[in-house]
Order: sequence, then C-alpha cells, then structure tokens
Amino acid sequence: MSADLSRTQRNLLVCERSSFLDEKNRVSSQVERLRFNYKVSVLLPECGSASSHLESILNSFSSFYLIKQLPLYELLDKDFLQSAVYQGSVYGLSFRTRIDEDNCVALMPNGHLVFSLDKDAFETLGLEGRPSRSNRTSSRYEVTVDLRDGTMAPGGRGYLRLLQGLTSRLKLQMDFLISHHPGGRASLQPLLSRCDWSEHKPEVCQHALSHLVHPTLRSCEPHDLLEWIGAVHGAVSRENSSSDFLSTLTCLEPEATISRVTSVSACGLLLPQDLQHLVEELRCHLQQAQTNSWASVTVHGFTDSPVSWGDGERDVLTGGHDLYNLLMFPDHTYRLHLAAGAQNTCPP
Repeated sequence: MSADLSRTQRNLLVCERSSFLDEKNRVSSQVERLRFNYKVSVLLPECGSASSHLESILNSFSSFYLIKQLPLYELLDKDFLQSAVYQGSVYGLSFRTRIDEDNCVALMPNGHLVFSLDKDAFETLGLEGRPSRSNRTSSRYEVTVDLRDGTMAPGGRGYLRLLQGLTSRLKLQMDFLISHHPGGRASLQPLLSRCDWSEHKPEVCQHALSHLVHPTLRSCEPHDLLEWIGAVHGAVSRENSSSDFLSTLTCLEPEATISRVTSVSACGLLLPQDLQHLVEELRCHLQQAQTNSWASVTVHGFTDSPVSWGDGERDVLTGGHDLYNLLMFPDHTYRLHLAAGAQNTCPP
C-alpha cells in the first residue's frame, strides 16, 4: 500500500495575496482563464438581509442549453458560425462524457474547437493533432481547430476537410451544453432550431450555518484554509469527538466563532462573466459590512472538460479537479488560491 501511495500524483496550488486596488491584481484575468465552470459556492458571515440579494444574483446567471445527441458537424453551420462563434463568446462542452474513456469536445469563447479523442477516433477523423501531454500511455490525442481562422471559413480548404471528417468518417454525436455571452439564446438560435434542446438555469441552493468555528483567515496556511472551506461546504463535522470515526478534522488555532454564516451555491454551466459580476457584488457588500467581515467564493471546473486553465490540456487519469478560491476582505485585500492536477496547465 505504501508503494502505491508513493506514486500518487501531486496537485498544484498557486497562491496570491494582493489588493483589488493594485492595478496589477490578477483576479479578473484568472476568473476568465477557467472557461468551463460547474459550481460556485459562497460563504458570507453575518449577512442578514444580504442573503436574499446574494441568492438573486445567482438566480440572474445566464441560461444554458442542453442539446440531446448533437451531431458535431452542426457546429460548422455557417449561420451558427456567423451568429455565435464570430460574434461574442460561445461556451460549449460535451456532457456526460468521461475524459479518460470517451471522446470529449469543447467549443471555446476564442473560437477554438478542441477534441480529446481515443486513438481509433483520432485516426478516423484524419486531422492533425498530437498525443496527450498529460499521459502518453493513455493512447489519447488532442486536436484543436480555430474556427475563426481564414482557412476555416465556410467553403475553405480546412473547413471542408473538417466537415467531411465529421459527416462521413467520424460521425460523432453527443449531449452538449452550450451558452453564449452576451447574445444568449438569440445568438444560438440557428443551432437550436435544428436540434432537440432544453433550456436550463443554474440550480441555486442556500442554507444557514450557526456557531461556525473558523481559523484566522488572513494568516491561515493555504492548504489548511482550503481544507477548512471544503469541510464547511461538505458539511463535514470538525468536532472530532471520540465517537466520530468518519472525520478527524479539527479547526486550526487560533480560532473564532461566528454566530451565523450563509452558504449559497449554484450548479450548471456557469459563465466567467457572471462570476465576475458576483465578485463585484460581494465587494460592494463588504464595503458596508463590519471591518472583521469576509466573503469566500469557491469555483469548480468541469471534471471532464478537455481543457484546463486557459487553453491548457486537461489531465487524463492523473489528477485533480480545477478550482479556485477567492477570499475577500473589507479593506480591498484578497487571497486567491488556484488548484489543478499535477499535469494540468495552472496559471503562474
């Protein structure tokens, strides 16, 4: 067992302490770099009436659409390219596909169409690609096509080659999540009109926590801080009683107790633009709060997305989920923590 544990892949954790008043702060750019977000969780102490406002912000997040068994060649329709890919930012991701076993696809806001394919699918498609960097023994390949490149214009050589590959050689179909900023459904209508689709809003959940014991948040070691936040969101007991065999977690010292904390989360295809708005609203709330107040925002990426941070390749078989945590204070300072698998591309 010890030998197996010694081969366990490590994770990456990048930490930053700075201020929103610093022109070089990286919060906005890092929020934008994680394109496919599945869940956001917020902790807000002693918020009172602000809890309803926080819930309304999450309920205002953009709608997303689930297309059943989308033939991928439909993404090359010239009307869809014109209305969605060339205009604004489109976010599309294969759904219920497993990155270690299935063929996965992402349509990114920069117009890149990214395939993570097994060896047979890669050879059948017949496009240029490269072996997976994260695990060369997994027989997986990555193909990236820039739909905004001149050769990919409808009728162009690259366009016709990809269209032929998806219509005659590799007829991929899969459930597909998609959203668009800022056009929403109107920009996606050329695609939706030809498919079986349903509209969804992020699922919002809220509950109150009482007498929450927390460590000193400004000085707590990063790994311990994320462990504490994860335990709170996971409703893991931190009392460590003699009869508790499921958890041996205890709160780090020095510690303090908050009488009431609101925990709110939203799940779905969450756009970075909506998460940026959430951060700005929480900053406004903190300016009116007590000096010892704080707000925690934790965002998880999709586990089976073929892309990680930015345009980086998703880890295969070796690794952690992409996530970041932003801990904000009333004096405009913050702590930013970014995590990824050992082989993922993580922001510097």
